[in-house]
Amino acid sequence: MTRPLHAWPVRLCHWLNAYAMACLIGSGWGIYNASPLLDFRLPAWATLGGWLGGSIAWHFATMWLLVLNGLCYLAYGLFCGHFRHDFLPLRPAGVWRDLQLAIGLRLAHEPGSYNAVQRLLYWLVLALGGLLVLSGLAIWKPVQLHGLTALFGGFQGARWVHFLAMAGVAAFIVVHLLLVLLVPRTLVPMIVGREWRCGRRGEG
Repeated sequence: MTRPLHAWPVRLCHWLNAYAMACLIGSGWGIYNASPLLDFRLPAWATLGGWLGGSIAWHFATMWLLVLNGLCYLAYGLFCGHFRHDFLPLRPAGVWRDLQLAIGLRLAHEPGSYNAVQRLLYWLVLALGGLLVLSGLAIWKPVQLHGLTALFGGFQGARWVHFLAMAGVAAFIVVHLLLVLLVPRTLVPMIVGREWRCGRRGEG
């Protein structure tokens, strides 16, 4: 038996976003290694592009995919009720309650239903995505977009914001993947849109 969970626009945007973020993080790490902000470099196997020029090419190409996909997702979420139905309401008391349950490994999870902690994390990662795009534009065109660059404290400040926002998104992805490993039945609905349940013979 099956029941509808995720609409196809949500699933399509999810997987396009997963591809774009993987490419952006890998190519971004390649760009970072050419001029690191901190006293470390990331391993070459974790980067994408092979050299600085290649990493930049990958970064710009997948940046446009992320932006276009993000705009489509925002339009769907706002006008088709996805945000209102799935990510709201969001209240501090609910987040605190569900966070305590999650820490104690007592938080129940049903595919297609978002608890308060998940809702908060999704809003945060959407905000980080917007911050990544804006800070990325400030780094890309610091002269032409000098007003935007100034909002981040200059070119170097924009680099720090971009790096920290990327780290936040990477942390979200790690948590997201861990949750999928802990509750693997949540993966199937994001692929086919429905949760597959085995009924007794003759049912469904």
